[in-house]
Amino acid sequence: MEEKPNYSYISQLSGGDKNFEEQLLDVVRLELPLEIENYKNHLKTTDFMRAGDDVHKISILGLEKSYQVAIDHEDKLREGVVDPELFSQFEKILDAMTTFIQKA
Repeated sequence: MEEKPNYSYISQLSGGDKNFEEQLLDVVRLELPLEIENYKNHLKTTDFMRAGDDVHKISILGLEKSYQVAIDHEDKLREGVVDPELFSQFEKILDAMTTFIQKA
């Protein structure tokens, strides 16, 4: 079964404060698309070090198993390597997070 984004990390940060939780979601809604755009632009320009930095900044939204994929992808990018399997897996993670945040 594929892992799905969830509110666990946001709930943990908010300490159960629903107003603060909504503020955090607003920040993620605003910043996630920008972070993804930066990541993709840095890949296009083969600035892999900055693309790795972008991967590091992207919130994984409670995706515990996917966190390791992000770390591995970030490490490879910082080595100047785009691993096709990690790239593909990370793209699926980004798609899932984008869909999740649009519905949140």
